[in-house]
Amino acid sequence: MSQRYKVIDSAEPSFVTITIIDWVDLFIRPIYFKILDDSLNYCIENKGLNVHAYVYMSSHIHMIISSYDNELQDIIRDFKKHTSKKFIKTIKEYPESRREWLLAKFAYAAKRVKKGANYKVWKDGFHPVILDNHKKIEQRVNYIHYNPVASELVYHERDWKNSSYAVYEENNREVSNVVLKPLW
Repeated sequence: MSQRYKVIDSAEPSFVTITIIDWVDLFIRPIYFKILDDSLNYCIENKGLNVHAYVYMSSHIHMIISSYDNELQDIIRDFKKHTSKKFIKTIKEYPESRREWLLAKFAYAAKRVKKGANYKVWKDGFHPVILDNHKKIEQRVNYIHYNPVASELVYHERDWKNSSYAVYEENNREVSNVVLKPLW
């Protein structure tokens, strides 16, 4: 990863996007969302990750994150490695109609990069954008929550359950599946 795309200060909130290789629509079943929830919560509890906002789309995740304890690139690396293994195991064990296609796709991606892995689920990198003022933070939080509406998956942000929108909506008592540290 070039210096240009590294997190300079992990304590500052950063907007990141983590994408499945070739924009494969992997996140279409609740079991995959649970893997993401559990893995983020593990990173929160054990690696010092702060998740301030997030949305899971079918082929990628947008988040605003920070950490006082560890470097974000290290946390993201470990998160991607762990979730990759969990996704492959789940694809193999769960009644997945796209099993052969997904495994072949991820195996082909691994062979292209020749890093010794049998499967490659995530694209390399996560293109962090530092959010060093309130205007940038507010813009990215709104972008994250509006993403399912812009993709025409729902009519209103509150209807997409795989995001942090409920935490930011006034008088909404829903609880996020991910332990959040809201920015306001």
